[in-house]
Amino acid sequence: MIESQLSPQLAQKFRTSGHWHNKTLLDFLDEVAPSRLDKVAVTDLNSMTGQATTLSYRQLLRLSKRIALGLAALGVQRGDVVSYQLPNWWQFVALHLACLRIGAVTNPLMPIFRHHELTFMLGLAESKVMIVPREFRGFDHAAMLREIQPALPQLKHIFAIGGEGDMSFEKHFIERRWEQETPDADQVLAERRMRPDEVLQLLYTSGTTGEPKGALHTSNTHFANIVETVKRCGLNSEHVVFMPSPMAHQTGFLMGMEMPLMLGAKLVLQDIWDTQVALTRMQDEGVTFMMAATPFLADLTDHPDLPRYDISTLDVFISAGAPIPRALVQSATERLKAHIVSAWGMTENLLVTGTRLADAPDKVFGTDGVPVPGMEIRVVDAAGQVLGVDQEGDLQARGPSHFVGYLKRPERYDMDEQGWFKTGDVARIDADGYVRITGRSKDIIIRGGENVPVVEVEQMLYRHPAIQKVAVVGVPDARLGERAVAYVTLRPGHSFTLEQMKHFLDEQHMTKQYWPETLIVLDELPHTPTGKIQKFRLREMAREQSKAN
Repeated sequence: MIESQLSPQLAQKFRTSGHWHNKTLLDFLDEVAPSRLDKVAVTDLNSMTGQATTLSYRQLLRLSKRIALGLAALGVQRGDVVSYQLPNWWQFVALHLACLRIGAVTNPLMPIFRHHELTFMLGLAESKVMIVPREFRGFDHAAMLREIQPALPQLKHIFAIGGEGDMSFEKHFIERRWEQETPDADQVLAERRMRPDEVLQLLYTSGTTGEPKGALHTSNTHFANIVETVKRCGLNSEHVVFMPSPMAHQTGFLMGMEMPLMLGAKLVLQDIWDTQVALTRMQDEGVTFMMAATPFLADLTDHPDLPRYDISTLDVFISAGAPIPRALVQSATERLKAHIVSAWGMTENLLVTGTRLADAPDKVFGTDGVPVPGMEIRVVDAAGQVLGVDQEGDLQARGPSHFVGYLKRPERYDMDEQGWFKTGDVARIDADGYVRITGRSKDIIIRGGENVPVVEVEQMLYRHPAIQKVAVVGVPDARLGERAVAYVTLRPGHSFTLEQMKHFLDEQHMTKQYWPETLIVLDELPHTPTGKIQKFRLREMAREQSKAN
């Protein structure tokens, strides 16, 4: 059983304040679903098969019970981890509901992860069950799992959507009517049902330590955030929510799955980002709300065919996950004719700040908003002293949506007795309480909303026989927020090219999105007298090189 590391004192504080609602998603569904049974719950489009699937609330609830009983039949117990590496397909949604029904921990994994990352993640989680697409974007996920399974003694069961034989997800979970095969099925599900304080989600986040950290959340931490975001954006059951951002990210999980189901609203999914497809889906489905990282907003705003599509139903777009250029927010507001909410958050804290729909343009275009009700922020100096208005320093956050620990890494739960968490970001707060994120003190590049674990990439490159030293830094990019540049020095007599780097990282099964886009070979890296590489100088060099190009 995965335990919460949150102190009982803070837990009681959040209950007393009313920010913890003591409900799971199933509890919210019990309230809204009876009046929405024949309304659309989720509609997706599987890019691999071309098949569109639309499920009503009645169908989704029935399938989630069947999958839950199918998991229980495999021996999945309360507190066990069920991992799945799925695109934005309806099965993702049904699997999470199934885990809630039997008290299992949902562990969504990004489809981009390969052998290297998955072996670590599944091993740390001691996952008993793993579910993947048989193939996605030309990659054989089922074959990959068969290759790494011998190194994962806890992983007893692998299923593939579209798979064959014993690996077929459809044959085990959908075609078998477990609700008819299981004696007292309703009683079994009632007894196993997730409780609001139990860990419901394990979500890996890249850090500065060279290995992912597994952030743990409960229903109480999630819905403390979702309920307030719903209020702030004026959302209800009649809204149509579009989610092209991966549900294996906190953005897609919270606002693309839990939020619409909590309301009894309609969820429209997209599995591979294609702006033309997105505009078509938004028009055809009458999308009113979406949340995604900066590149999604930029692509919609700048698309030359935008005037050809009627997306006038779109009311709110929350943009978070990567630095948001002020000019983009202004341009998006004008071209999309929607409320653009600039927001900031983390896997650990969820959506911490955001602008409000009625905010003045200077706040919308120039800040990352004010805290979501219940959340607090402050800026401190190196000594931990709280700084004043518009003074730049280290950003800290606390509140009821704060995560409850890192899996098997209690020493990294960097929160003080008052609940303040070191975010690793640098920011300033104005006189009205609006924050502007100005940089990051931690060594992470955010590329298109995806955290690139710099230390892990560097450590991998260090393995190449040609490389003597390596430092990876981010350079600003108008569309993706940042791109990665690798600076290297070489061992005598060696050469090293960008193509060689790509080939090497591919051989090491490193996620392609983590690969640096640029390679620069230097005679020596700038360093301090103690030998520490001065990355700030490399970032300056990268910016100058980018401008020159």
